[in-house]
Amino acid sequence: MQSNNQATPKPAAFYRLPKVREICGGVAPSTIWAWVRRGKFPKPIKLGANTTVWNATDIEAWVQSRIAASQR
Repeated sequence: MQSNNQATPKPAAFYRLPKVREICGGVAPSTIWAWVRRGKFPKPIKLGANTTVWNATDIEAWVQSRIAASQR
């Protein structure tokens, strides 16, 4: 039996716009896109012609940064 000390990489998780809106407290889609344009929100990833997603890790980090900023 072989021992492998390397951690198995976690597959990337993606959120579509409805989930991103839910995580962000139900803000309007136009607000999300305005934040992206201003560089205040993670950039989305284009998976296909009609499929735009956000990296789940990026969104969760953004949420944690907002929580931290509100506690200063």
